Amino acid sequence: MSRILIADDNRDIVDILKRFAEKENLKVDAAFDGEEALELFEKKDYDLVLLDIMMPKKDGYEVCKAIRKTSMVPIIMITAKGEDYEKIMGLDLGADDYIVKPFSVAEVMARIRAILRRIEKKSDQNPALTLGSMKLDLASYTFEVDGQNVDLTKKEFELLWTLASNAGKVFTRESLLDSLWGYDYYGDSRTVDTHIKRLRAKLAGFPGLDGAIKTIRGVGYKFKGADD
Repeated sequence: MSRILIADDNRDIVDILKRFAEKENLKVDAAFDGEEALELFEKKDYDLVLLDIMMPKKDGYEVCKAIRKTSMVPIIMITAKGEDYEKIMGLDLGADDYIVKPFSVAEVMARIRAILRRIEKKSDQNPALTLGSMKLDLASYTFEVDGQNVDLTKKEFELLWTLASNAGKVFTRESLLDSLWGYDYYGDSRTVDTHIKRLRAKLAGFPGLDGAIKTIRGVGYKFKGADD
């Protein structure tokens, strides 16, 4: 049985989410401020964290950053404003997804189910991939080029893994959104373009990797194959 942590200072929201999650046979712990969330996270193993941005003592950004120092557990950020900069900041800190208040509880549960299914699917995959000078380790989310560690966000790593492990295969933006977020994403497909741009910038400094991610005009992206 999967265990999730819900961190939000709004007790009504926590109660509703907890009730629906328990109906899906999920174990649920609740925290009502950032410090309590970190204390619980250190004591138990969680499969997913729902994390409100605006919390007392420590906000969601601080909690997300602290969790990412030791764990790659999936994190869904909850934001009241839905401002683009809040979403971008959360994703840059390593969040997997974000929900904007007011939200549909059914949508939140659908996203949780999709992420948990994706975790199960990953457990069946080969945890390591070596391609030329690159080495990706799915178990630790580490990426190396010629033995040098390259710092990637969680989503950048998953995007690179998806493309590189299917070198030569073309992915549409929509299929990348579906495979990385695991559901019919409600955001903009330009999210993929933004991550591709950042990923390319990080690869550009290494011989042979500048231009490794190719744009297929009108379709999407692919990682260069043996014939490219």
